[in-house]
Amino acid sequence: VQLQASGGGLVEAGGSLRLSCAASGSTFAVNNMGWFRKAPGKEREFVATITWIGGHTAYADSVKGRFTISRDNAENTLSLQMNSLKPDDTAVYYCAAKGLGIIPRTYEYWGQGTQVTVSS
Repeated sequence: VQLQASGGGLVEAGGSLRLSCAASGSTFAVNNMGWFRKAPGKEREFVATITWIGGHTAYADSVKGRFTISRDNAENTLSLQMNSLKPDDTAVYYCAAKGLGIIPRTYEYWGQGTQVTVSS
């Protein structure tokens, strides 16, 4: 499975961005997918996850109500709509596949990351 993330950029606080992640290869093995992020000097942290079948979602408390994760099974794409962005959301965002919930080390496949910078 190959994952290609895109959509990052520079945005002012309060603005919005939409991240996308295209999955290719043996996508039948994709299973659950998620978004994680890593800010400078911090550990990689969970942002959101969604099951490939059923579309059940979970969010970190810090993004709940502002971010929305979604997937398109037919197109093998994962998205993250980010609204009301804050400077604390600044990080490299990674999409990941075939893992368990909120724990990064359980995910088998990772995209290359896309930078999100929120200015105050």
